[in-house]
Amino acid sequence: MPTYLGQNQYGKAENRVVKITRDGATHHIKDLNVSVALSGDMDDVHYSGSNANVLPTDTTKNTVFAFAKEHGIESAEAFGIHLARHFVTSQEPIKQARIRIEEYTWERIPASDANSPLTGADEVRHSFVRKGQETRISEITFDGESWQVISGLTGLVVMNSTNSEFWGYVKDKYTTLKEAHDRILATEVNARWRFNWTHDDQRAPQWERSYEQVRKHLLEAFSETYSLSLQQTLYAMGSRVINSRSEIDEVRLSLPNKHHFLVDLSPFDLKNDNEVYFAADRPYGLIEGTVLRDGVEARIPVTD
Repeated sequence: MPTYLGQNQYGKAENRVVKITRDGATHHIKDLNVSVALSGDMDDVHYSGSNANVLPTDTTKNTVFAFAKEHGIESAEAFGIHLARHFVTSQEPIKQARIRIEEYTWERIPASDANSPLTGADEVRHSFVRKGQETRISEITFDGESWQVISGLTGLVVMNSTNSEFWGYVKDKYTTLKEAHDRILATEVNARWRFNWTHDDQRAPQWERSYEQVRKHLLEAFSETYSLSLQQTLYAMGSRVINSRSEIDEVRLSLPNKHHFLVDLSPFDLKNDNEVYFAADRPYGLIEGTVLRDGVEARIPVTD
């Protein structure tokens, strides 16, 4: 039966690059995991094995490290833009480049008091501890004319110990869950947001500032929303970002419900007044949704 080649791409995945910027005795760290995917006129290599249009994936790896030196890493987004532009404009067969980046954040270890007897206690400017709260992510796609930049984060675990309810839901013969009028609401925020910057003649966002502000608005919305459902909280979080950040048109959220169930202490003649919970890691409810600026079409993939 006849066949034909569909969508295809190739590149080098998960290039771990760490860039140290030395500002005198004070050092700064950017720690990235960069994946490159290229597509274009690649039919021949699939049909006949001809590599005439193929830039080796090893070359893409080398480019990542060379660009870290040549361009530095101001932000994950800016670094990805440099890479995507290079691959599309320097290699005629390549029509589109997609750069995916995970960023691992480090924070400076505070120095001891200057009066400490420890040697050099007031000069510690090169020691860091890895932050464990979340991983920053970026995806930059360039086709030679227009850009699509999607940023986000994964693994940001949050909890409200009150101001959450869940009741009035559909019940059938298999329903055993009891209604809750005061419960713990905990989730792991996995969020992606799409910028409305698409062309070089537009003013580019301040990538670092934007990330910090989006993260702040996500956390504030989670904290300040009296939740009757995790779906309601999801919409409040996405709406807060859209309404607060003019450079963003779309927010996609995936929120696993980290269930906390009240433990039955009655066998021990004890009353559990919303104090002792069993934290269940699985199975978990998974609430997902996209929030859009009015008049904007969704472009962040629902599944990837």
